[in-house]
Amino acid sequence: MRKTFKATMMAAPLVRHRRKENESVQTDEPPSGLADHCQDPFEADIPVPAFFLARRLPPTTPKTRAFRRRFYPQVSDAEWSDWRWQMRNRISSAERFAEMLQLTLPEQVALSRGGGMLPVGITPYYCSLLDSEDPHQPLRRTVVPDQSEFLRSPGEADDPLDEDADSPVPGIVHRYPDRVLFLVHDTCATYCRYCTRSRVVGHGEILPSKDKLEVGLDYIRRNPQIRDVLISGGDPLTLSDGKLDWLLGELRGIPHVQFLRIGTKVPVVMPQRIDRALVRILKKYHPLWMSIHFTHPDECTPEVVRACRMLADAGIPLGSQTVLLKGVNDNIPTMRALVHRELMMRVRPYYLYQCDPISGSAHFRTGVDRGLEIISGLRGWTTGYGVPTFVIDAPGGGGKIPLQPDSYVGENDEGLLLRSYKGTVHCYPDPSRARGSK
Repeated sequence: MRKTFKATMMAAPLVRHRRKENESVQTDEPPSGLADHCQDPFEADIPVPAFFLARRLPPTTPKTRAFRRRFYPQVSDAEWSDWRWQMRNRISSAERFAEMLQLTLPEQVALSRGGGMLPVGITPYYCSLLDSEDPHQPLRRTVVPDQSEFLRSPGEADDPLDEDADSPVPGIVHRYPDRVLFLVHDTCATYCRYCTRSRVVGHGEILPSKDKLEVGLDYIRRNPQIRDVLISGGDPLTLSDGKLDWLLGELRGIPHVQFLRIGTKVPVVMPQRIDRALVRILKKYHPLWMSIHFTHPDECTPEVVRACRMLADAGIPLGSQTVLLKGVNDNIPTMRALVHRELMMRVRPYYLYQCDPISGSAHFRTGVDRGLEIISGLRGWTTGYGVPTFVIDAPGGGGKIPLQPDSYVGENDEGLLLRSYKGTVHCYPDPSRARGSK
């Protein structure tokens, strides 16, 4: 029993602490790493806009309205609200970017080179959220290419997670025993500059023809241990309604597939895609879950709130997956604002990812300690529903490895010594460690 417990605590040193009789275990001073957010944790919190609780949402933000008046004055509301129009009119050329943004030299160089390994494309809607003057604005940094993308640092790789090695047939990544990743498309509505699959996304390598999808479907049919299918890409919600309906129907028809998941950023970068027709399709294939890629609280607009409400009202459990990015969301107030807004949209924060070491990603990657500090700044200071699991997707195909702040201090003759969210230490009287136990 004791060995089993110790094995689960390898991240923390196992030290037996003895104390004098009548000496209090509780300490008044938190460890130095927790001091900042323990003193006044909400001092810098970012307020949640009032419309999150409104029954009738505003149609959009003043910023998006001004953007439309300036760059799309002839476009009707019906066109702007059509996700197909958004896809057809993505901003991708250096000339169009120069019209909309005051480009820096590093941005100009990157755009002149075609964006490096990953294509460039931003929906007009998402472009309306960017700051035209500030190149350091978090959202702008994540989608506008920069010259730093062309610098390859030690430890980086085109396929750092070694997905290709775990791909028994094209489009399938089978890393975990009971579930597979099904890459059904290589197109995204907007291309994130830190994308793990930069090597394949947007290059026409994964086309959603029925013949190619049947290869993946046949693999799933032949492997009865597969109970969970995560549909990703690219972004599966850029498929047509008909193709998505057919694909979900084929998967739901496999007896051993118990539930389906869709990984997507479309509700954030192109919320127009979440319409009644799509929701009717998704509702047919429960249990169906959706993991949405959120990055920053500025993405949580009325349009995104409306999209998430429609999905949640359709009975689809929503989770968020966020990549920790330097200068974008790597501080406690920003991340706390993001998880609070997600919860108000009925989206459960699921994973906070350490940025994968893809080629050209050094300018996005933080130290691992920053992620642990953020989790410490969430745990206890807000609802547990708002605390994601901080994970590293291990290079070389090791899978997701969770990391947690060190809450285990040690043990004494009376039990376990545990550190609270405030940094104080408390004794839990574990019977297996009680004085005199055998």
